[in-house]
Amino acid sequence: MYTAATESLIKQAREIKEEELQRFCGRIFKLLHSKDVSGDTVDSLQRLNLIVSATKYARELPSDLVLKLQTVLRSSSCPEQLQVLSSSIIRDRFPPSVHSLCSDLSHDSRTFSHVASVVLAQAGSKEDVMPLCHHLLKSLESRLSDGQISRHVLPILSKMITVYPEILTDDQVNVVSRKLVDWLRYASMQQGASMSSGGFFSGPRTRQPAPLTEVDGVVTGDFFTVLCVGQSYTEDQWMNMYTFSMIKSWLLTYDTDGTTNTESDDRSEVDSSVTSMVSATSSSIRLLPPKERLREKAFEYCQRLIEQSDRKALKKTDTELQKACIVESVSILDIICGEDPSYVYRAFPCIKALYGRLNKDLTYARALLPIAQFYLNHGEIAAVDSEAVFCQLFSHCPAEQFNEPMLAFEFVQFCLLNASVLQDRVTKYRQSFPNLLKFLAWNSSGLIAEFVELLPSLIAPDTAIELLHTILDLPCLAAALDLQQRSACYQAPDRPAWDQQGAKVAACLDAFRQPSCRGLFLYILRPEAGTGDTIDRLKMLHEVLADMAESPRAVRCAQVVPVLLHVYFNTVTQKADEKMLNQLLLVLLERSSLLYDIKTFNVEVQKVFSTHLQALCKLHPPLIVDQSREILELASSPANIYSKEDFYTHVVWVIGEYLSVSYDPRCTVERITSFFECLEAVLFEITQVRQSASPPSFSPRLVTVLMTTLAKLATRSQDLIPRVSLCLSKMRPFARSAPVMTCYSEEDTEEIITRAHELINLLKLPNVAQFVLAPSAGGDGPRWHRDTNASLPQGLKAVSGLLHRHSSSLPT
Repeated sequence: MYTAATESLIKQAREIKEEELQRFCGRIFKLLHSKDVSGDTVDSLQRLNLIVSATKYARELPSDLVLKLQTVLRSSSCPEQLQVLSSSIIRDRFPPSVHSLCSDLSHDSRTFSHVASVVLAQAGSKEDVMPLCHHLLKSLESRLSDGQISRHVLPILSKMITVYPEILTDDQVNVVSRKLVDWLRYASMQQGASMSSGGFFSGPRTRQPAPLTEVDGVVTGDFFTVLCVGQSYTEDQWMNMYTFSMIKSWLLTYDTDGTTNTESDDRSEVDSSVTSMVSATSSSIRLLPPKERLREKAFEYCQRLIEQSDRKALKKTDTELQKACIVESVSILDIICGEDPSYVYRAFPCIKALYGRLNKDLTYARALLPIAQFYLNHGEIAAVDSEAVFCQLFSHCPAEQFNEPMLAFEFVQFCLLNASVLQDRVTKYRQSFPNLLKFLAWNSSGLIAEFVELLPSLIAPDTAIELLHTILDLPCLAAALDLQQRSACYQAPDRPAWDQQGAKVAACLDAFRQPSCRGLFLYILRPEAGTGDTIDRLKMLHEVLADMAESPRAVRCAQVVPVLLHVYFNTVTQKADEKMLNQLLLVLLERSSLLYDIKTFNVEVQKVFSTHLQALCKLHPPLIVDQSREILELASSPANIYSKEDFYTHVVWVIGEYLSVSYDPRCTVERITSFFECLEAVLFEITQVRQSASPPSFSPRLVTVLMTTLAKLATRSQDLIPRVSLCLSKMRPFARSAPVMTCYSEEDTEEIITRAHELINLLKLPNVAQFVLAPSAGGDGPRWHRDTNASLPQGLKAVSGLLHRHSSSLPT
C-alpha cells in the first residue's frame, strides 16, 4: 500500500483538469527550449510522468510538446535523466509515436535503447517494429569502432522475439546464431583495460591487461563464462554475458523440436543424432548449420558453468551467482536434449554428478528443481531410475524450506507444469500433499491461485479423505509451522526471549515442546500421507493451538480454506464411487462441529459444507439411508442449531427432499417415522411459548424448513398427517408471542404464519400434498414445464386455485 503522501499525489494527478494540464504542458514546452537544464525542468517532467501514468486511460498531450519530447529522446547530447523521463511520458500518451520514432533511428547506444523501449511498448503489430528489427540486425553485422551498440542490441532483440517470434526470417536467424556462437565461445581471456594513477609526478597510465580468474581465485584456464572474475571486462566479454542471458529464450523460440527451418536441417532424427555424435571434434562443429553449432556451443558452455559451480567462491555474491548459473545451465541443457535426444547421453553424467553434490545441501534447493525436470523429461530415454530424486525433492524441500517464498513459488510452478506426468510416473507426488500444503500454509496469500489449479492433481482415491481433513486443518498447520519456526529460534532455557513473544505464544511454545503433545504436532506436521485420515485427539490439538488462532498466518489460511474446499468437492464428486460419497458425507457431518476456532472460519466452512451436502445427496440420494444413524444424531440435537444453523438447516432440507421410496426402496414407514419424530421434537422444543423465554437466536428460515420437511415426511406416511397438522397449528401463537415479535420483523412472522397455513391446507388433501411437496424425481426436467400434455402445469394451476385465500374449494 502507498503512504498517505503518495496517495495524495496520485489523487491530485488523477483529478487534474484538462485546462490546467494544457497550461502545465505549455510551461514544460518553454522549459525544454531553454539552453540550461534546471531542476525545475526535471521536477516538471516527473510530475507530467505521474499525471499520464496515474490513470488507466491515455492522456492526450499537445502535439508540439510531444514533438519536443521526441527530439529530447532522440538527442544523444541530452542528459540521460531527461531521456528516461521523455521515454516514459511518450510511452503512456495517446496516440502512439511508433512511426515517427522509427523514421530516423540513432546509432548512439543509450539513445537507441530508450527509443526502442517506447517502440516495443506501443507497437501494435509486427510491421510496427520491422524498422527497429532491421536497424538491430544491421548494427549486429556492422563492426563499429566503439563496439557499444551491440551491448544494447541483445536485450532489445530478446524482448522483440518474445513478442513477435515470427519477425526474423530463416536467414536472419542464422546470422544471429552465428553471432551468438562467436560471443558465447570466443570471448577474450584477458581483463579489460583499466586506468590507474601513475603517482604524484606522472599522469594516469593504462595497466597491462591481467588474466581472468575463477571464483576461487585460480587463473582461468578455459574459455570465458559469466563465472569468470575480473576487475573490468572487454566488450566481447560483456556480449558473452548478454548472450548467455538470452540463449534460453532463443533456443525455445527458434530451435524447437530440433528443427532449424533450413534445407540442411530437413533430415530424420537418426541423421540428426549421427551428426551430433560426429560433431565432437572442433573441425566438424564448424561444418554444422548455424543453429546446430549454437546448440553445441551452448551445451559446452553450460557444462563448463556446472564445473565452475563446484569451486568454492571467495565472495558470497559469487556463491549466489553460482546457484543462479546452475539453474540456468541445467534448464538450457534440458532444452537442448529435448531438441536433440543424442545429447541426453552426454548430459546425464554431468547432471548425475551435480545432483550427487547438491542433494544434501538445502541451500541449493532451488537448483534441484531444474535437475528434477531434467530427470522427468529424459530419465526414460537414458533408462535412469529417478525415484530417489523425487523422493528427496518432495520429502525434504517442502518440509525444511517451506518458509522460502521464491522456492515455494518455483516448486509449485514445477508441480503445475508437470502435474499430469507426476500423477502417472511419480508415486511420491500424490502422497506428499501434506508437505506441499506447507508451502500454502506459510505463503497463503501468494500461492492461492496456483493451489486452486494444482489441487485436482493431488486427489487420489486412496488419500482423498485424508486430503479433505488436511485442507480443513490448514490453519492448524500454519499455526504449527509458526511454532516450529519460533521454537527453532528460541531455545528452551531462553525464557525471556519466549516471554517477549507474548503470553499466548509462550504458552503454545511450552505445549509444542511437551512430550504429551508430541504426537499431535507430529501428525499435523507429517511429511506424507498414509498415517490415517485424521486423529482422534483433533479437538485437543485445537485447544493446544487456541492461543495461535489470532496469528495473521492462521487467519489468512482460514480465508483460503473455503476456496480450496469448493475446488476439492467439484473435483472429487466427478469420479467418486458410492463408498467415497458415503465417506465424504461422514466427514461433513463430523467436521461441521470440529473446526479450528478462528473468527468467521466455522461459519464460512459450514456454508461450503451446506452447498456440497446438497450436491452429494442429489448425486446419490441413498446417502440419507446409508448414514441415517449419523444424520439422526446430528438432527436430534437442538444444540447444533445454535452452533451451525446453516448446515443444520440444509441437513433438515435434504432429509425432506431425499428420504423417499422413489429414491431408495429402503425408506420404510418405520424409517420415515423415526426421522419425523426426531424433527418434530426439535421443532416443538425451539417453538415453545413461555413468557420467561428469551428471544430465539435462530432464523425464521430454519422454522419454515422444519415445518416443510415435517409436512413432506407426513405425505409419505399419511398416518403422521394429524401430528404434523397439530404441530403446525401452534405456529401462529409462537410467531405472535412477545419474545418472537421483539426478535423477528413483521415480514418474518408473517412468513411463518403463511407457510404453516399453506401446509395445513395442503395436508387436508393428502394426494395433492404428496404431488406438490414430494414430486417425482423427474419433476425438474424440461418436459414437465414445456409439454402442454404433461400433468405438472395443470396440477400447479389446480393447486393454486386450492390455496387461493378466497377459494371455496377448501374443506372447512
